[in-house]
Amino acid sequence: MNRTNPLDVIRSLVFYLVFYPGTMVCVLLVWLAAFAGDGPMCRRVRGWARFHRFCCRWLLGITLRIEGELPNEGVLVALKHESFFEAIDLPAMMNYPAPFPKAELMDLPGWGWAASRYGAVTVMRDEGAKALRAMVSSARGFAAQGRPLAIFPEGTRVPHGKVVPLQSGFAGLYKLLNLPVVPVAVDSGRFYHRLWKKPGTVVIRVGQRIEPGLPREQVEAEVLQAINALNG
Repeated sequence: MNRTNPLDVIRSLVFYLVFYPGTMVCVLLVWLAAFAGDGPMCRRVRGWARFHRFCCRWLLGITLRIEGELPNEGVLVALKHESFFEAIDLPAMMNYPAPFPKAELMDLPGWGWAASRYGAVTVMRDEGAKALRAMVSSARGFAAQGRPLAIFPEGTRVPHGKVVPLQSGFAGLYKLLNLPVVPVAVDSGRFYHRLWKKPGTVVIRVGQRIEPGLPREQVEAEVLQAINALNG
């Protein structure tokens, strides 16, 4: 990766000054839209993700290319996680996806309430079988509504080019939900996962659908390989 230049710093500072205050406004709009029903609220959340795309494109010089067709149905979508880019972009990527945020994120003032109202499967780590059952029950409900279940199976952001094992809970979730998995590779870390962001094209590549019922070792190996397809 090329060294940071002064233009990168200027672009990034302008991005921070526009996007994050704008996000506070978007959260307020989501709050207000929630009183009008799920439809208006969902449109406001999607509007926030599109606002992020706009800021990336015109302030940072970061564009997006999607290779393949992302699902818009009740399946498990396993995405590579290299930066906040793909987490913010989820509502624009797919139709009304149900994300899997960490429990601590749901405690953030304003954002947590908005995420809960939008509909999300809260990930409670190290909370045992009861927490897993609650996650599965919540995920099944969203899948039954036809909402894609968007999960980052590595459990945290991983620098571009690095491969880490999937979190152990992913295979258990796959088994208990009995749903197909669509793996998605992402290379946003090359440009976005840094203080001073750089221009370029983020690629999102949709892998082949993996059917339910595979042994743990096999599904983990197939998902791990597919989500790291852009690591070159």
